[in-house]
Amino acid sequence: MSVVLLLSLAVVASYAFAALSVFSKLFHPEGPNPKLYLSLGSLAIVLHSLLLSQSIFFQNSVDLSLMNVISLVAFIISVSITLIAIRFKANLILPVVYGFAALIQLTILLFPEHTHLAIDAGQFSLVLHISLALMSYAILVIATLYALQVSYINLKLKTKNLAAVNHLPPLLQVESQLFSIMLAGTLCLIISQIVGFAFVDGFLASENIHKTVLSLLALALYIIILLGHYRLGWRGHKVLLLSLTATAVLTLSYFGSRFVKEFLLS
Repeated sequence: MSVVLLLSLAVVASYAFAALSVFSKLFHPEGPNPKLYLSLGSLAIVLHSLLLSQSIFFQNSVDLSLMNVISLVAFIISVSITLIAIRFKANLILPVVYGFAALIQLTILLFPEHTHLAIDAGQFSLVLHISLALMSYAILVIATLYALQVSYINLKLKTKNLAAVNHLPPLLQVESQLFSIMLAGTLCLIISQIVGFAFVDGFLASENIHKTVLSLLALALYIIILLGHYRLGWRGHKVLLLSLTATAVLTLSYFGSRFVKEFLLS
């Protein structure tokens, strides 16, 4: 049995147990055990980082095939949410994040990818653009998860179901974190687009123009959400709906055409 296969199985199991440790006690009077789920989550992240080092980095190139990129995004989100969970309650988000990471790795394990996209690590501007794009995507996905959490807490408070929110963070705290995270992700996305326009060859080529247009549309939606909140006081369902729409557009921009090319047409 290869090292990559063993690591993959260990990553799937660790993420799955971490998700289960939170979800199984989510509505329990005592709540989930932070030491347990943070330990399992940290173990999964360490194993995931070892797996990524085996699958992405080789010689002087970086393999940014579709599944590698999705795995990397899942890793970034898992690390970010785990770090947030050390200081703040993130019980509602953790099972989703860990469960998604486990599902991604299981999919890669069951349906191995045969297409590779090697990028020379010496192409600084391209690597920087891709890194910023992936970072912004991960941050904005986290913001969308926070928007879902805000809506859930708000709904339970309106129905006076206090037992459902006993082990969740205060609504105003989550809402404040939501917009701080969204602002950080939007700024990162803006810088990514500027780097792409200024330094990446073929950024506006015909085969890439749809990605650029969709990315800019998503960026416009995130800016509208932030302006709507800080200038007009938008919150609640309007923010959630626009966040889901913007994230869906950004996902289509980053992964839609590549999924069709690398899986459906391969």
